Amino acid sequence: MLKCNLFLGGLLLTVISCQPNERFFKDALCIENITTIDAKNGLLENQTVIIKDGKIHKVSSSKELRLSQKNKVIDGSGKYLVPGLWDTHIHFSYMEELAPSMFDLFLAYGITGVRDTGGQITYVKKFKELSLANPTTTPRVMIAGPLLDGTPNVYDGSPGRPNLSAGLGSLEAVTNEVNILDSLGVDFLKAYEMLTPQQFMKITQLAQEKGLKVTGHVPLSMDVISASNAGLNSMEHLRNLELSCASNAKELLENRKKLLALGKNDAGGILRSRIHSTQRMPAIKNYDEDKAQEVLDVLAKNNTWQIPTLALYRSVRLKENFKYLPDSIRKAWEQGLENIQLRAPAPDRANYADWMSKMIGKIHQNKIEIMAGTDTPIGYLTPGLSLHEELSQLVQSGLSPLEAIKTATLNPAIYFELDSELGWIGESTWADLIVLDKNPLENISNTKEIHAVIKQGNYMNRDALDQMLKTISEN
Repeated sequence: MLKCNLFLGGLLLTVISCQPNERFFKDALCIENITTIDAKNGLLENQTVIIKDGKIHKVSSSKELRLSQKNKVIDGSGKYLVPGLWDTHIHFSYMEELAPSMFDLFLAYGITGVRDTGGQITYVKKFKELSLANPTTTPRVMIAGPLLDGTPNVYDGSPGRPNLSAGLGSLEAVTNEVNILDSLGVDFLKAYEMLTPQQFMKITQLAQEKGLKVTGHVPLSMDVISASNAGLNSMEHLRNLELSCASNAKELLENRKKLLALGKNDAGGILRSRIHSTQRMPAIKNYDEDKAQEVLDVLAKNNTWQIPTLALYRSVRLKENFKYLPDSIRKAWEQGLENIQLRAPAPDRANYADWMSKMIGKIHQNKIEIMAGTDTPIGYLTPGLSLHEELSQLVQSGLSPLEAIKTATLNPAIYFELDSELGWIGESTWADLIVLDKNPLENISNTKEIHAVIKQGNYMNRDALDQMLKTISEN
């Protein structure tokens, strides 16, 4: 504290002032006069954030914390500090030629954490190990290993279907695969569409015993209510939700079982597509509010989270989104996009996307938690950039900008039980942060206005991020 000397009636008095001394934080990065935004604390103006040893050391009002000029200080005036974003549905192994560039693409767009939802364990584990070895220059990585599918399995390595899955033909095969994945350190499991009910329930049983969460697609042999009741912790893409919200849901399920039996000798991808094309749009046409509410009540009761990936169905693909991809991939994607644009629009896809968006609004109203994910690089979705489109789609579906930010910050931390150390701006949390030039609460698209990215204390300014993107595009 500062001391002041006063003379009163011939007496010398020493008075302690209310202004604090200037503070020096050794080996720290200090950001002052910045507005912080997170899902726990909302918006707080004129904050000073001290980052030390990769973590947030102190957060205080800039009026109450005076910094010594000896500090390394960044002036945050007019800027906004938000937690680093997560894309909770990505695939490193879908395009192995793009995978080496994905880390830098994610970081350049403010994605400091990712959840790989399907790939052969020997491949995706390399990315997790690389992340653990380089925590200040790579995103955090959570992995599931291969999709746990039945037979025939969908992603079996056939043309157009990368080998992302394990085709499991028995309960014993399920047990063996889960045990192997657990021993190799997966963070969660992903169940897929061709599983039998018995196989699915074996997966959830083993997961509960091992302390692992199960995400995935509701198997075509089941309905959403039975899958949720069996222990499905989260659902990707709302996949097959529409089949359980139809007035004739029981009839559709019985027909699916027949189609599965008849197609047991077909390729898994062909069989799944046949069932989707046969049932999806009729189910949406027979959508029933009471049936849907019954399903939503179960999802809420069981805390079955949703990862919608709306950008996969609703975002507009633009060539300019490809400009920082490696040159050979950029050219291939531009040609692929041209081929798509030459085709007539698919009304069923648009109708399905509209249904998904309306369902997200209902899911949110029923207090079912949501995480932001995109399925990149599937569907010409640029790693990193596509997550910002997902946030915009969530806002269009009824979430507020702060609620959308929560789906990509605090919620992934809660999902992985890391919310004491990630996903918000607080003392002792990891310094995975983004500095924005504009307020994302005024317009969610402002999450793209990135001034700097901080990964576990490593401050990367706009010049460093631009150089990162430039290097990728020149490869």
